[in-house]
Amino acid sequence: MSQSALMTVMIAAVRKAARGVVRDFGEIDKLQISKKGAANFVTNADIRTDKMLIEELSKARPKFSFLTEESGVIENADKKHRFVIDPIDGTTNFIHAIPYISISVAAQEMNAKGEWENIAGLVYDPIHDEMFTAEAKQGAYLNGARIRASTRREDILLSTTAPRKSRSGFENHLAAFSRVVSENATVRCSGSAALDLAYVAAGRLDGMWYPRLNSWDMVAGVLLVKEANGMATAIDGSPVITNGKGSVLATNGLVHKKLQGLLTQA
Repeated sequence: MSQSALMTVMIAAVRKAARGVVRDFGEIDKLQISKKGAANFVTNADIRTDKMLIEELSKARPKFSFLTEESGVIENADKKHRFVIDPIDGTTNFIHAIPYISISVAAQEMNAKGEWENIAGLVYDPIHDEMFTAEAKQGAYLNGARIRASTRREDILLSTTAPRKSRSGFENHLAAFSRVVSENATVRCSGSAALDLAYVAAGRLDGMWYPRLNSWDMVAGVLLVKEANGMATAIDGSPVITNGKGSVLATNGLVHKKLQGLLTQA
């Protein structure tokens, strides 16, 4: 595997920031604290990780701009290149000491149309030390070894977020969920969209869908899926948004059309 200087910078920054995440994760299971206390602890971990990633990436690419979950938009001298950061994806898992969390970082470049394009992305599972990486037209990798989406059409394993009554669109999401499981698919609700996308890229999951995500949750993972010969679109089949909020449906490509039909059926 050969990687660009940009990817080398991203990996180094994430590995450094991940040390604190692993330390904090080890503490959360030992702390006898209330749900609110645990949430505050993880929020502080999120903020610290975000800050460290910005600092480390800025050392190597001082002119790049940023879009992060915790800091929002940070415009620097180079407004046509930026890093997109989700410092800890899977915070509910973190609060409950469930080891399914990730750090997601993508690099984007603005094209001639003024649209952001994903040029490099990584999703890192700091608990299991699994680094999923991809660069445009260079393939997808796990700890340096090439990965590809699955080739399964039957007995598929999918992941999504659980329908929640308190959220808008609950009835539609619940109905779509029911249609999918009625087709004999096994569905998990694992809690980290970024890591789910990486698992689709690695062939561990055959697909995943989330009705509503922010771009920092998915842009790195979407690049992973595409570079692993998978397919990623919005649920309605349109391109995945690279700036803002939207949905995502990512699969091995072989079950994409059928799954999209089940999710969008009136």
